[in-house]
Amino acid sequence: MSGSSYPFRPINPVARRRRNLKTKDLSLIAVYAALYAVLVIVFQPISFSALQFRVAGTLRPAIAKKKTLAVGYALGTIVANIFSPFTGPYELLFMPVMSLIAGVAGHAISKRFNYNYYLCGITIATIIPLSVSWMLYQLFNLPIVSTLPGLLISEQIINILGATMFKMIEPRYRWWE
Repeated sequence: MSGSSYPFRPINPVARRRRNLKTKDLSLIAVYAALYAVLVIVFQPISFSALQFRVAGTLRPAIAKKKTLAVGYALGTIVANIFSPFTGPYELLFMPVMSLIAGVAGHAISKRFNYNYYLCGITIATIIPLSVSWMLYQLFNLPIVSTLPGLLISEQIINILGATMFKMIEPRYRWWE
């Protein structure tokens, strides 16, 4: 039986190819997730406060250059939220999924503008406060209108600081290559 007449042969073999994750990308995801989780845990008093001022959020704009870091961000969120005073299904399932969505959306928007750190950070810093406000409404019946403004401001500040940090690093070190 020749290869072309094999009954289970894919019609378009190119379409079946999967993108293999490089070892370097896998390592970058692991380091990113660990660093995010450690920074949230070390700064726990402000990471889980009403404004959720997460110093680890300065890492989020890096997703602009490397889409796979969105996975690292979601994994880091899972590990960090294990140490949350509000640990539960929302913290361990909903927020990591929203982190992944925010990261992918941030990368997609920044990609259209030459992988801009600021646009990635602003996108993530808009989706996450909306998610957190909704979660707080579900858990504690706190009105979204009262929780959203503070979260938006703190997230935007953190992400703009992170974008500035990566913008300063970029000319000296092309970390994403």
